[in-house]
Amino acid sequence: MISSNELRQKLLSVDHKSYPAYKSLTGNYAFTGFTLSIDHVQGDPFAAPSRLTLSIPYAYAGFSAGFPGQPHLRIALEDYLLRRFGKEITRFSFKAQGSGKSGLITVSRPGQEILERTACQLNQSKNTIEVHFSVGFPANGRTINAKELEKILFDFLPKAVINVFSKKSLPSKEIQEVLSLAEDQYAIRREMAARNLVAFVADGAVLPRESGVSDKPMKSCVPFQSPDSLSITLPLPGKRTISGMGIHKGITLIAGGGYHGKSTLLQALERGVYNHILGDGREYVLTDETALKLRAEDGRKISDVDISLFIRDLPNGRDTASFSTLDASGSTSQAANIMEGIEAGSHLLLIDEDTSATNFMVRDELMQRVISHDKEPITPFLERAKDLYEHCDISTILVAGSSGAYFYIADTIIQMDCYRPVDITKEVKQLLPEYTAPALTAPHFVMPTKKRSLDLGAASMMKKSYRGDHVQEERLKVKLTGNRSFVIGKDNVDLRYVEQLVDAEQTTTLSYLLRYAKEHYEGQKADPVQLVKILMSKLEKDGILSLCKTNYYPADFAMPRTLELFACLNRY
Repeated sequence: MISSNELRQKLLSVDHKSYPAYKSLTGNYAFTGFTLSIDHVQGDPFAAPSRLTLSIPYAYAGFSAGFPGQPHLRIALEDYLLRRFGKEITRFSFKAQGSGKSGLITVSRPGQEILERTACQLNQSKNTIEVHFSVGFPANGRTINAKELEKILFDFLPKAVINVFSKKSLPSKEIQEVLSLAEDQYAIRREMAARNLVAFVADGAVLPRESGVSDKPMKSCVPFQSPDSLSITLPLPGKRTISGMGIHKGITLIAGGGYHGKSTLLQALERGVYNHILGDGREYVLTDETALKLRAEDGRKISDVDISLFIRDLPNGRDTASFSTLDASGSTSQAANIMEGIEAGSHLLLIDEDTSATNFMVRDELMQRVISHDKEPITPFLERAKDLYEHCDISTILVAGSSGAYFYIADTIIQMDCYRPVDITKEVKQLLPEYTAPALTAPHFVMPTKKRSLDLGAASMMKKSYRGDHVQEERLKVKLTGNRSFVIGKDNVDLRYVEQLVDAEQTTTLSYLLRYAKEHYEGQKADPVQLVKILMSKLEKDGILSLCKTNYYPADFAMPRTLELFACLNRY
């Protein structure tokens, strides 16, 4: 371990030299209270910032060995510390002057969800807090300005460490609140499973968001209040309880007029697969962790999916038991999304009528009379939803605003009335005999059991070296092109309609997982279920860094769900 004084001497030695001389700083340095690792130095002041790591001993923070214990508590505390550090370093960013990204100090910026991230990790084997962040090493043009970097490393960072991680600075009350919330969320999820609930929405929850581009809670909105008939009380740790609306397994319909809060409730439920931070308003809105938001996805690629449960006997004779296309229609894409979700292990489907293919969802009586059943290859979801629950234990929560056909198969019907939920199940069931029930003409339900495989293609190109005397292998490049899209090699992977992908760092992780899969399964047909198990197991056992083939994190990563990894593979 090199002392911080030696780092200061190194800085003096490279001052006013050409920018590449900064690379000599790479290494580990002992400061008072922490270790600083300069992991990767940027090529010039306009390139992606340099990557650094802080390692703070538990003793400095006043944490006991092995603290805080269980994974859900560890992840919640990591998230809290990361947010504190991010807020602190914002004060110092660009205080050091120079060209390009000189003086930039940045770290991962989490949203409202609590995700496991590489940016801040509690290493419980070493009893250290490790923070991965970026710094723009200062320069004037492309000439090193070491004095400005000295301010960052010897003034700004030590102050940030003291203010964020020292025992005297860490607010024990806030930490206890963070851990208590994590315990509550964990307890509610266990209680939901025991009571056959697929979702829970606490009384007082704030569901509306600030705006269409902000995920923060809306101020001065109507707080959620469960209907009495759906209200339940769940036990929490410490002999406390919490009350709210419980949604049981089965088919639940969310109805109501436009702008009354139907989609707002569904959006809160789709994000309920993740835990949320204190103050979000949805801390106690929790959904089955296998819940899958579905929609039509015109134009997506489908590979070898059995959609015959919903679509069969196509006039062109195409085999829907092994359906592939590069340009899916609304109905075929939604059918494939359901079947892929089931393959991925989902037990709860979340569907909004507004983003679904109309002909996939329902066919009214007049349409069935005009276009006979033998001329229509689509079996609408209306005729399969009950089968999926009764035969496969797959529940559905559906937002419907225009068709009453789903009333006939719903177990629970919730009307959103001025953002307040009303249980109208009994009233609707009494009305149904006055109307003609939809004709259910679906073929006999047989769940497809076909095993499929994915062709991951070639992993890399062979490229001649500059000397031209030998051939060397070039690793496949990955590049994020949006919060839900990336390029791998020359192929674009579009995940924009994978709506439960909530953070760009999850997308980054998916891109590296896909590259790892291609490199290790080149030219093979891969069973997607087994492949996903292997990839997720590798993440849990070896960590995300094992995907990078380097000794530092080239980017920030966040853990995706298994369902999003399936979605990524299916769309590649």
